[in-house]
Amino acid sequence: MTEIFTLSLRQLLGRWRVLVILLLAAMPTLLILLIRALGEAELAFEGEVIDLIIDGMVIGGILPIVTMTLATAAFGNELEDKTLYYLVLKPVSRVSIVLAKLLATLVVAVPLVVASGVVASALVGAETQTLGTLALALAASVTTYASIFTLAGLLTPRALAYGLVYVLVWEGLLSTIVSGVRYLSVRGYTLALLHGLDEESFAAFEQRVIEFPAAIVGTGVVIVAFFLLALYRLRTMDVP
Repeated sequence: MTEIFTLSLRQLLGRWRVLVILLLAAMPTLLILLIRALGEAELAFEGEVIDLIIDGMVIGGILPIVTMTLATAAFGNELEDKTLYYLVLKPVSRVSIVLAKLLATLVVAVPLVVASGVVASALVGAETQTLGTLALALAASVTTYASIFTLAGLLTPRALAYGLVYVLVWEGLLSTIVSGVRYLSVRGYTLALLHGLDEESFAAFEQRVIEFPAAIVGTGVVIVAFFLLALYRLRTMDVP
């Protein structure tokens, strides 16, 4: 498993991919620094800033796109290079293979996404406890998306394109305007986790979050279910 994890990590850290995700992760911080440099407004961790930076940029855009870019490539690279055949011939269980791929994605994605949200929030005055809550919720969200997109990378070579449509339409548009979709939305779970863990700091989300227990259960179910589906897919697919 260690060998597969190391190989996967090396594959995910291709130059163009790293540059793209680093640029995406830095956008909230760069935006805040630009606004301050121009002296356009005084920024504080409240209201519109939370909506724009945390929900709109980090949770709604950067988090799913960074995770999707990495997770779909975890198996996608193997399928494209036709090296998955040699991987499954190794005396390693399918569970270890899927777990190694998922962990490689998380090792790269979690620090980047958490830093993206936490650094930007710290710059506008978020308290230490709030930053801890944000880090925890973002890490849970990355893990959830990683499970979904790891399976997607096993299902189709166009996983990145389909994933982008899913993020924009389901997680972006429908989860915002149709309240029932939030019960089946990773973005909905993330906002509910933030509000449930720190109602005072994330009061801006109060009118558009599902119940806190539902978010916890939904997050756990999605992670486990999609991990098992990826495992089943790897066991039953015809490996080229």
